[in-house]
Amino acid sequence: MLALAGCAALPGGGPAPLDTYDLSAPAPSTGRSRAGTQVLIAEPLALKSLDGQNIVIQPSAGSIQYLKGAQWADRLPKVVQARLGEAFQRSGSFSGVGTPGQGLAIDYQVIAEIRAFQIDVAGGNRAEVELFVKILNDRNGQVKASKTFTATAAVGGGTGNEAYVRALDSAFGEAADAIVSWSVSVM
Repeated sequence: MLALAGCAALPGGGPAPLDTYDLSAPAPSTGRSRAGTQVLIAEPLALKSLDGQNIVIQPSAGSIQYLKGAQWADRLPKVVQARLGEAFQRSGSFSGVGTPGQGLAIDYQVIAEIRAFQIDVAGGNRAEVELFVKILNDRNGQVKASKTFTATAAVGGGTGNEAYVRALDSAFGEAADAIVSWSVSVM
């Protein structure tokens, strides 16, 4: 996980810079190869509360807030798309992995929806990630398979921003690993 801290002093006593965080991509070991298969990772869909740079915390059921002093390196769907694509590449199971606009003659699209990506502080300080994923056969437009992936990780080492983001990174890594392994098995 990459954390970038603002280093520049702001003139005029403006607000302090936000700590900026990224997710890491796992390196799934699928044990299978889909030689000749090219995959496109679409930008995930998300509700407006998750479709930004804010890091979501849930202080109580049905209520959300944003983590003070922290942000993602880009909009969360773009970060998830990039790291999920990297996980597919690291698996070594596919001939090509790309995103829209890269000119691949793709066989399958991986279409995700971010349903949860937050720290539940009311439920015991844990990260919760839920991604609904569809595998779309790009040759005929049919959904080959779909599945919901959930992962949680306890917030360890305190309650600060670093601990929260480490837990989110861990939960995302678990979900991404499962997504890649499942995708290889259904393609």
